[in-house]
Amino acid sequence: MCHLFAGMPRELYDSETRSIRLSGHATSIRLETAFWQVLEELAAEQGFSLAKFLTTLHDEVLALHGEARNFSSLLRCTCLVHLERRGAAAQPEEKAGLAAGKTQRPTGVSGEAVALG
Repeated sequence: MCHLFAGMPRELYDSETRSIRLSGHATSIRLETAFWQVLEELAAEQGFSLAKFLTTLHDEVLALHGEARNFSSLLRCTCLVHLERRGAAAQPEEKAGLAAGKTQRPTGVSGEAVALG
């Protein structure tokens, strides 16, 4: 099992800093590349550019909580919740495939097949 994780391409966990503008303030956010990929996917699914998605999320957090403490951690958790929900939505399809004798290979963050062993 550890080989699956240890063999992950380094590019996925390299840190990447992006400069963005949130609520009119210029800032930078450092996340691992894999999280940026998920955020870009999530933004596209919502019909937003990444910048618009991040601004909208930031504004909603401010409206709900009055501050956006540790926004980078919130973004990582947003990615995890998104992937969890996507996985839960796919489970009925996977169960149907398994019942029909089909198998699926594990996939990486961007959906490509992951080589095992």
